[in-house]
Amino acid sequence: MMKRLFCLSAPLLSLVLAGCGEESDQLPVDGRDFDGVGYSQPAPYSGRVIDDYLRNARVWLDLDGDGQYSKGPLEVTLASGEKYTLEKGEPTAMTMAGGRFDLDISEFDVPGTVGKDLDPRDYPLYALALPGQTLQETRRGHVAVKRAFLMSASPGVTNVTPLTTLARFRAVVGSSISPELGTVSPGRYADLDGLNLLKDYVLANDDKARVYAQALARFMASQMPDDYNTLLSEPDSDGRERLLSAESVRLLGISLVQNAAEVMQRVDAAATGGSYGNVDPDTLALPVVPLELSNPVLLTAVKVAAHSDRSGTLPARDLKPSAELTFDYTEDGQLLSVSSRGCMTPSLPELMRLVQVDGYIATLNTPWLPSASLSGLSHGFYEEGGVHERIVFDWSNSRAYFDTVTQCHKVTQGIEPESSELGGSAEIEWRWGDKSAIVETVSGRPDRMLSVAVENAPAEIWASSRVSGYRIETGEAVERSIVFREAGAGDVCDPAGTENDPVVPENAYVTRLFGVSVSEALNGYDSAYEYDYRSYTRQGESSGGLEVQRLLKFPVQNSAAASLERVDSVDGAFQWHLSYPALNQSDVAAETVNYIQRAELKRAGATTTCGDSVQESGGVAFAQVDYVYKSLTDYLIEGLEREISE
Repeated sequence: MMKRLFCLSAPLLSLVLAGCGEESDQLPVDGRDFDGVGYSQPAPYSGRVIDDYLRNARVWLDLDGDGQYSKGPLEVTLASGEKYTLEKGEPTAMTMAGGRFDLDISEFDVPGTVGKDLDPRDYPLYALALPGQTLQETRRGHVAVKRAFLMSASPGVTNVTPLTTLARFRAVVGSSISPELGTVSPGRYADLDGLNLLKDYVLANDDKARVYAQALARFMASQMPDDYNTLLSEPDSDGRERLLSAESVRLLGISLVQNAAEVMQRVDAAATGGSYGNVDPDTLALPVVPLELSNPVLLTAVKVAAHSDRSGTLPARDLKPSAELTFDYTEDGQLLSVSSRGCMTPSLPELMRLVQVDGYIATLNTPWLPSASLSGLSHGFYEEGGVHERIVFDWSNSRAYFDTVTQCHKVTQGIEPESSELGGSAEIEWRWGDKSAIVETVSGRPDRMLSVAVENAPAEIWASSRVSGYRIETGEAVERSIVFREAGAGDVCDPAGTENDPVVPENAYVTRLFGVSVSEALNGYDSAYEYDYRSYTRQGESSGGLEVQRLLKFPVQNSAAASLERVDSVDGAFQWHLSYPALNQSDVAAETVNYIQRAELKRAGATTTCGDSVQESGGVAFAQVDYVYKSLTDYLIEGLEREISE
């Protein structure tokens, strides 16, 4: 059974919400000052690192906010706006017996002519446990840490533990949701169901907090990248090696917030009779949650317009919304499902592209090629609101299925819903084996099979986007196919211009043509996949050019859609026109340069001459699709926010 990322339990909601609007009078401590927030002496800045007490762990103050140790010279901005350089970099030390550390903050004394002294309480602490070097001072003696894990504490908190890490990133998530919530203070993020997340729980003999912390540390260690763990395992490692990005550190913290409730629930289940002292965290089966720390940019929604208030037929101008698709992912960016408000058109060729990459669509040069339902019923469902159709992927069993509560597919595919609610029997099921073919099963209809047409498939676009020819067969009859006509690179050219129409490099040009034969039953015609395929370097940049591999137009043959009463198409020959941001825009990055911004479904037209520019989108169209993207970090935080609001 697949894990849905944001089906959060009540304990996790309380984990996120605790203290979000209420202040308690004081932190729940056991009568002594174990909350780790006291600081009076000017230097050194002292505290403890705890998962049991940790000796020989690297600890530092994170002045630049990247979650990694930064050596000197390091420039910081003072409250006055002046720049100040710390020659030694971020204050750092290795912990001693009892997990104690003393940070030399003598460089925090700023000359009065420059500005006020730096205050260590303005910066978060980080601590890194080193595999084979860091020692846990357990009740059974000193035990070497087997795998690295990274902990943090909010500004002003001087105990660094798995629980302070949870408190800190609850504040980070809270800050993203609502800026005024981004602090850790008594009663706000520091308290969890009476458990003080900031105190020295070893000194307080708090077995519950101790075993929670140890289980959370195990979970954090499981998400540490193997290459970073290997680097830190080297004999000469001292924990100052940099490998993680600031977004990677943030993702680790967000994942901790996301999964902490389940970790704690498993601890609770093992605490027989409420006795936590006998729980061994090493024996617990903790959740295994792969995390993609490269923070990929994910497609999170496509908005479809295929309705016109002014015209009863398509194509039309001024198209209005008729559907919206949302994409659900695991924490490592694998696609779990696609849900639709209104109707969608499941595309076998697009399913094949997803199968080829096991659902990790961010690895595709072009993540999602467009499709759209042209059924007149879709707009009504969209106006109604809710979720009406869903594709669910079961990657471990090489299976996906489609569920609908609409009549949108009755005419085109003979499919009617088996239930008035989603979650019942699937209307369509797809299965695959060696990723060379997908078999589609619909009750009461012969199976269809899509197979990859490998002959003449261009190696370049196959490697980058898994775009290839294909055949859809029912029995022995070929129902529909697109096959590349010639092997090789296709027609290759540079952008062409004239005296009256000079080349503007940041605009779209057809620089690569791959000819294809399109056929459906007895109908057939020749067309092409039209690409803008070149390197582009922004003005003023000498290196780091963008590798442009943008699909601009591609053919679609769909007689079933053309047979709809509202669709004005004789032969069912369509063409998708894709548009992208101009290459000189500052937000166009190497990872997303080939991400579609908008797609329009038009009548099939003549192939563009190689070298010609592509006109701006507009005019009449059967459908228009707009794309929405978010980084994995923003997607995860948005999911937490959505669960809180519900």
